[in-house]
Amino acid sequence: MKAPPQLVFYNKNHINMMPQLNVLSVKTRDEIRAAAEVFPFRMNNYVLENLINWENVPNDPVFRLTFPMREMLYDHEFEKLDHAIKSGKSREQVKRIVSEIRNRLNPHPAEQLTMNVPYLEGQKVEGLQHKYKETCLIFPSEGQTCQSYCTFCFRWAQFTGDVNLKFAVREMKRFLNYIRNHKEITNVLITGGDPMVMKADRIAKYITPLLEPEFDHVKVIRIGTKSLTYWPARFVSDPDSEDLLNLFSEVARHGKHLSVMAHFNHYQEMETGLLSKAIHNIRKTGASVRTQSPLLRHINDNAVIWEKMWKMQVSLGCIPYYMFVERDTGAHEYFAVPLAKAVNIFREAFTRVSGLARTVRGPSMSATPGKILIEGVTTIAGEKVFILNMIQARKPEWAKKTFFARYDENATWINQLTPAFGEDQFFYENELTLMKNMPYNHFLAPSFSQAGVQVS
Repeated sequence: MKAPPQLVFYNKNHINMMPQLNVLSVKTRDEIRAAAEVFPFRMNNYVLENLINWENVPNDPVFRLTFPMREMLYDHEFEKLDHAIKSGKSREQVKRIVSEIRNRLNPHPAEQLTMNVPYLEGQKVEGLQHKYKETCLIFPSEGQTCQSYCTFCFRWAQFTGDVNLKFAVREMKRFLNYIRNHKEITNVLITGGDPMVMKADRIAKYITPLLEPEFDHVKVIRIGTKSLTYWPARFVSDPDSEDLLNLFSEVARHGKHLSVMAHFNHYQEMETGLLSKAIHNIRKTGASVRTQSPLLRHINDNAVIWEKMWKMQVSLGCIPYYMFVERDTGAHEYFAVPLAKAVNIFREAFTRVSGLARTVRGPSMSATPGKILIEGVTTIAGEKVFILNMIQARKPEWAKKTFFARYDENATWINQLTPAFGEDQFFYENELTLMKNMPYNHFLAPSFSQAGVQVS
């Protein structure tokens, strides 16, 4: 009988120890090593051996997805960093240069640190985010890493080792008390990092309490994970895979729904038999698998890729969920696709798939006010505009509000757009400013005119 696969990790110090990288020049490997000082790097043997076409490197999409490149930094930044490394500068000097670069990269986009962290009895609840009324995010302290890291990751700051940039639950009782006291929370998303790096008994410590009667208001438990790409054996042959799948089944037995929020960025990630087996095992528990990805230049900025990816997902029993716009953080300028092009890619792919794949929404920006969908481009009263729709909102009343921005073929994020028809600001901006200046739980306040008044 063939032995189950064993997980082996590599970090930036192993760049020259991975034999597959011998197809690259020494110069390119040195550049990857330098870029990995800024962008957290972690790789495993499954990705190296099964997902990357080494005959297509460096253009292979999974290679670009996992290996930092010098082009992800400004030239002057890379040259300063590279010189410091090659000239033998001290570790502290290199760290200072890295810190300067990282500070430019907007480590926590969409006001995550200042507006999303909730309070209980006047104190922050560490390791939670509660941006949308119905949904609370949990960041388990044991799950703040991944089987491999993505170069585009909008949570890259979680992996830098800086405790000031890291979300993590530090006290189980406090996060459970918060959810228990907030009956408006119907969905809990366990995220990271990747919760699937945790052993089944650790994951159970976050899920099992939510199955008790005092949490009847929580109807859906979601798990955000990239493990179906990076280590599908987690659901097949790991020593505690059966325990993990039994835990998933237990959620269904308690009358709740569990959804695995899978992250696929290219169909190349979905072509292994181990992945098919993993999805099959998850679905047998009664859980669903929903799929999402940002639109990424150099990786999937092509309608044919999305068409094939959505079709494969449906054939595997998954539910296409979101095409995101790459967030304004990290190597955003390297990966960003103009919104005008994003609309066209989404529409072209959407028109080529059946209704079962048209559950997908996009392109969607997860911005400070909420999830802003770019519905399309049109001309109204002689003005070419983007049609925008707030499909999820920091203030619930904003949801499903349609608004318009002047067409800009180069814009890649909401802050690069201006309101159409001579308006001086978007409809939400006044209230958003008030939210930034008022205590937390803004969506429970009876009126935003009460800025500065404590709400519970």
